[in-house]
Amino acid sequence: MARVLFIEPDRLLGANAKQILKHAGHEVDWHVDPQAAMNSADTAHPQIIVLDLLLAGRSGVEFLYEFRSYPEWAQLPVIIYSNIRPEDFNDSGVGFKHLGIAAYFYKPTTSISELSKAIGQILQLARA
Repeated sequence: MARVLFIEPDRLLGANAKQILKHAGHEVDWHVDPQAAMNSADTAHPQIIVLDLLLAGRSGVEFLYEFRSYPEWAQLPVIIYSNIRPEDFNDSGVGFKHLGIAAYFYKPTTSISELSKAIGQILQLARA
C-alpha cells in the first residue's frame, strides 16, 4: 500500500507498530534516531511520514522543518503520532497548516490500526 517513514523513539511501540503496519500491507522504514531517518529518506523513498514530536536529541518540529527544507520532500504528507495533545501543540504557536501536517493523532487514544487506516486515506486523497 504505502512506503512509510516512521520515526518513533519508543522501541517497543515502534517494533509493534512496524509489525502491524507491515501486516496491513505497508512497507515500513522505522527509525528511533531522527538523523538516521533523515539519512534513509533518499533510499527509502517514503510516500508518507509518521512522526513523534518527542525525539531524542531534537524535537519532531525541528526534524520536520529540516525535512521540509529539501524540495523533494516539501509536499510529502506527514502524520503526527505523539503523546502531546493536539490542542497543546497548536497552542505552542506552531500550527498544523504551517508545517503541512495532514493528520494529528494522540497516542493514548489512537490505535496503530487506526493509524494504518489514516495512512491509506491520506494517500488516497493525495492521489486524487
